[in-house]
Amino acid sequence: MGLLSSILSLPFAPVRGVIWLGEVIQDQVEQQLHDPAIARRELEEIDQAMAAGHLSKEEHAAAQQAVLDRMVRPSEGKE
Repeated sequence: MGLLSSILSLPFAPVRGVIWLGEVIQDQVEQQLHDPAIARRELEEIDQAMAAGHLSKEEHAAAQQAVLDRMVRPSEGKE
């Protein structure tokens, strides 16, 4: 029965492949969103933009808070 079910499920292989690829991409994105090194780099860029006069104090605070919120907020859908 294993061979027959394998043959019958063969047309669904591309769908399973796309689902698997989507899961791999999602995992990579979540790792990057919660990577402390990336967050530190983004905070440094925000500080540099403020020092260069590209951001106001309010924009600076909002941008920093967005990065920090992303770091401490648990991933949706994962428990």
